[in-house]
Formats: sequence, C-alpha cells, structure tokens
Amino acid sequence: MRPIKAELGVAPELGSCHTAVVEGYVIEGHVPADAIARLLEERPNIVGLAVPGMPVGSPGMEGPNPQPYEILAFDAEGNVSVFDRR
Repeated sequence: MRPIKAELGVAPELGSCHTAVVEGYVIEGHVPADAIARLLEERPNIVGLAVPGMPVGSPGMEGPNPQPYEILAFDAEGNVSVFDRR
C-alpha cells in the first residue's frame, strides 16, 4: 500500500489503515462520513482528508475512553491543516 499512498499524495505521517478515492479526493483512515459529505459539498482545493493512525472513537474504532482526534486536510504541496476536530 505504501506506493499507492505515495502516488496519491498521502505523506507517511498521515497514514492509516484505509485509503480511498472519492470523487477525486483521497480519504485516508477513519474519516467520518459527515466530514466526507462536507468535503464534497465545499470542494476545497486540497488532495484529501486524513485521520492518521486509528484513534479510539473514530468511525469503526468505537470503544471505551474515546480520544479526541483531528481530521486533517492536505494539499499537493505537503501543507496540512485541521479540517475538523472530534
């Protein structure tokens, strides 16, 4: 998967266990569906969204003691910003 992630512009520090492309945007990791819906509605000039790692409390990682996590936006130049916090 590393070559695919690299080809899609996912830096190693943004990596997680799942990678998808949705309407031209890369979705890396356990990104909540409502964040993807917002991405598709707003259509920012970015490569995609990432939730690095597998934080407890993110979709598919439910469990006791959820931890806060950030949904990160990343662009083709390697810039990363916070898209949302949970």
